Amino acid sequence: MKTRLSNCVFYEVYPQSFKDSNADGIGDIPGIIEKLDYIAEMGFRGIWLNPCFKSPFMDAGYDVEDFYTVAPRYGTNEDLKRLFVEAHKRGIHVLLDLVPCHTSTTCKWFLESMKAEHNAYSGRYLWTDSIAKNFSEVKGVSGTLRGISARDASCAVSYFSTQPALNYGYAECREPWQHGVDSPDAVATQQELLNIMRFWLGMGCDGFRVDMAGFLVKNDEGRCATAKLWKVLLEKIREEYPDAVFVSEWGEPQKAIEAGFDMDFLLGDMHITDLFRTENPYFSSDARGNLTEFWKSYMEARASTKGLGLICIPSGNHDLDRYSDTMEESEFKLAMAFLLSMPGIPFIYYGDEIGMRYMRNLVSVEGGYHRCGSRTPMQWDSSTNSGFSSAAPEKLYLPIDPDPNRPTVEAQMQGEASLLKEVQRLIQLRKQHTALQEHGEIELLTDAAAYPLVYLRYNAEERILVVINPADKEYVVEAAIPTYAESSLIFAQGRAASICGKKATVYPCSASLFVLK
Repeated sequence: MKTRLSNCVFYEVYPQSFKDSNADGIGDIPGIIEKLDYIAEMGFRGIWLNPCFKSPFMDAGYDVEDFYTVAPRYGTNEDLKRLFVEAHKRGIHVLLDLVPCHTSTTCKWFLESMKAEHNAYSGRYLWTDSIAKNFSEVKGVSGTLRGISARDASCAVSYFSTQPALNYGYAECREPWQHGVDSPDAVATQQELLNIMRFWLGMGCDGFRVDMAGFLVKNDEGRCATAKLWKVLLEKIREEYPDAVFVSEWGEPQKAIEAGFDMDFLLGDMHITDLFRTENPYFSSDARGNLTEFWKSYMEARASTKGLGLICIPSGNHDLDRYSDTMEESEFKLAMAFLLSMPGIPFIYYGDEIGMRYMRNLVSVEGGYHRCGSRTPMQWDSSTNSGFSSAAPEKLYLPIDPDPNRPTVEAQMQGEASLLKEVQRLIQLRKQHTALQEHGEIELLTDAAAYPLVYLRYNAEERILVVINPADKEYVVEAAIPTYAESSLIFAQGRAASICGKKATVYPCSASLFVLK
């Protein structure tokens, strides 16, 4: 992990829903700049900005038309450059969302690629040699486009039908129209990706969160060829930009970090859903959860990446239902205590710090479908549209939560026991105590299948005991607590645990952190 991003907590900003500066109903980059002081005050030192490039927005910007141009609805390239400058003044680093696997169907590269005559872009995407053929047997391809071009050929799709797959080559070539990673067309795509990264890093960007990072090369069993390719690409870019940071959406931390990424997210296969988004989340007050599988997966991933890279645990993101669908705010306070006291780099999704609700049954906008419920406008205050925009309500990108008691930043700033204030205190605590930071060690002291959750965070300088009890029940924990001369309480939610020797009394629905001396 880069030193300049040490002790960093990231904030994910969904640009169209964060702050509208020009009353068109859509959030924009000048709006984000307006709120940088808030982001800094909360203690965030990093921003992950979802795609802001020119797009037809069939998948909310993950269908890029022009990788070198900011979408006009968000502003200009100069606005984005100003965001970098203003963020850096406040000690905040900005990661752009990089979408390397596909473009939109309106991208000029694809329009050229569709032509019958051979040209420089004919091989920029994955095409068969006949319209009658498809990609049903190709690993890493989700569908086939056909009958839309002058070419007698079919094109691979990465996700939606509006997202033709870029050509990075095949790990195993099984048809005459399949070519390797070192083929000229695949190399040309790889070079373009490097050029895109160089362009934005040169503008002041600090790095990238990379969408679908593990799916560049096709017919790639175990994603080994993709990992090898990323290693080459990232080594090249770091020769020019050694401080650039790369976060992967891969879901296999060992492979992603071996590929050269600094961090990887824990995703579904890593049992992240066991924490918040399951029928029986661990942080539910009726003690229905079980962290056994999560802890096993987490510790295995941590052991394989220790000293090489970091694991990111997110509170949520633009693809996941907000935690309010399965948990109460009081329960999520304890989940935040867990998230912000774990090793690695935490990521907080905008609005999670105030407990924004998941909005059910919204009309799908820009390919959001059920995800729209997690993409509604940020709730700043009690003014029109909760301070997100001065536009008429019908013009908003997505509707505001209609509940008059919806949480807002303004209200929670005034309440010392609010979720926002708890998050702010936890981030500050993480800054103050090196044992709580990304490289600190961790040791589980209780059974992950039971309640409460007790673990030790430590390094050469200090030891911190973390005691979290989501259950609405009191527990006495014996023999798990290390013996020290004294313990000093540094944080509590609910009633602080009572420590006596190697025994702790843990009260219902509470979290406590102690420095052990």
